[in-house]
Amino acid sequence: MRRAGTGRDVTRLLADFGHDLPAAPSLSPSVREPRLYRNAPRRGPRYRGSGWAASTRAPVSVWRMTSDQAPVLWPFIAAPGLPPTGAQMGIDVLSGGSFYLDPFGWVLRDDVPVTNPNVICFGKPGRGKSATTKAFILRMMDFGYRTLILGDPKDEYEPLCTALGVEPFRIGPGLPARINPLAFGPLAQGWADLDAAQAQVRAAIVFGRWLTLLRGLVGSQRVGEVPVPFGPVEENVVKAGLRLLTGYTHGTTHLAETTIPALWHLLNTPTPELVEQCRYASTRHFLDETRLLRDALGQLTSGALAGIFDDHTSITVDWAAPIQSLSLSRLEPLGDEAVGIALTCLSSWGRGMRELADPGDLRIMVRDEVWKQMRLGVEAVKSFDGDLRLSRSHGDVQWANAHKPSDLLSVGNAGSQAVAIAKDLLHLADIKILHGQDLGVARDLEQLMGLGPIARDVVTTWAMHGKGRALWCVGEQQYKVQTVLHPAEAALTFTNDAIAGAA
Repeated sequence: MRRAGTGRDVTRLLADFGHDLPAAPSLSPSVREPRLYRNAPRRGPRYRGSGWAASTRAPVSVWRMTSDQAPVLWPFIAAPGLPPTGAQMGIDVLSGGSFYLDPFGWVLRDDVPVTNPNVICFGKPGRGKSATTKAFILRMMDFGYRTLILGDPKDEYEPLCTALGVEPFRIGPGLPARINPLAFGPLAQGWADLDAAQAQVRAAIVFGRWLTLLRGLVGSQRVGEVPVPFGPVEENVVKAGLRLLTGYTHGTTHLAETTIPALWHLLNTPTPELVEQCRYASTRHFLDETRLLRDALGQLTSGALAGIFDDHTSITVDWAAPIQSLSLSRLEPLGDEAVGIALTCLSSWGRGMRELADPGDLRIMVRDEVWKQMRLGVEAVKSFDGDLRLSRSHGDVQWANAHKPSDLLSVGNAGSQAVAIAKDLLHLADIKILHGQDLGVARDLEQLMGLGPIARDVVTTWAMHGKGRALWCVGEQQYKVQTVLHPAEAALTFTNDAIAGAA
């Protein structure tokens, strides 16, 4: 028996008998494509110098940054949220949280870029600026704020006053209500107990306010296209007349209240004392040099002011009431100039009423249709500018409503002093609310507000697609806000009654 593996195989056996097996066909080796990637073990190759770190997961770096640094890396993240204090106005669309408005609270905080509590609200009619204003008024009452509507040209606030149990004061030709813009206000209280220095300080405040008013009223009158001048000469004449009428020249301890018609009558029939104080050679010299001033005051007395602001105040304002409103709707037939003059007089009167406000007596001063006042001329613009500057000292939130930013450009000729001051008014209101506007105002928004293309598109597109939508500019921060009204508030803020009735 042979050992395994020592015998002939099949090929040898067949060859011994003269047979050959056919050769197997040779196949060319297949060419493989080079591999781009090589699989590696989970923990990396196990040999020296391979360059792999043995780790079960990718390393993660941790970074910390503040909320104002985060938008640099994530530019679509919403701006830093405002503190939840004050009136809850609606929804911050970008963050999804609630949006609050607290003007004085923001002024007192260092983390909010606000230095004054004034608010300017722009918006095309029907976009919700009136509803936003009224919602703010109602919700701030819970924090002790009261409201004074310094002129309601369209009676928009009458339903709100009625709901709060307050009857608005209606001012117009033939109505019994009178407002004296030359009223002393609370500064007349305790005058007899003041020493000489204190009396001089109060007198400077009172006469300064009166001169600002009269400068604006006289400047609203025109000779052709040129406003009636009110320079140092006219100011000296008016100041001397007011001092004589009130008794301040004679050192009277109880000053008498005067009116604009009384001043006009004194200038028309000047006393020798007035002529001497104004340094004129004679009465005829005085009358010749003051003719334009006297004619302007006479036109106001017999025209726009007749029966409204030409006598002592006949209304008694309850300053403890939650709201007070002065209705000017009866002046609409007289034109925009008459409404503007009335707004200027009420502005001066309201400032006088607040000159000695008690600490903690916080008030919202609403000013509608401010463009009608500012179009009277540069002096009227200065008067409104002064009100905004005094808001911090008086404890008032000055809330001004206008249609569009370009209203500020229409107060005078391009490059004029009035336009320059009107533009600066935007800097005196750190809180600006921009409701929906047409595309035609995009250039004005870019020029006056310094908005970029994204913010501009928010105002001209998103805000136009729903009422109450607005871009809120709080200092340098911007927010997309949707004002939300309670059904009861919606009924009080509805301003389309006339249109709804016609439909």
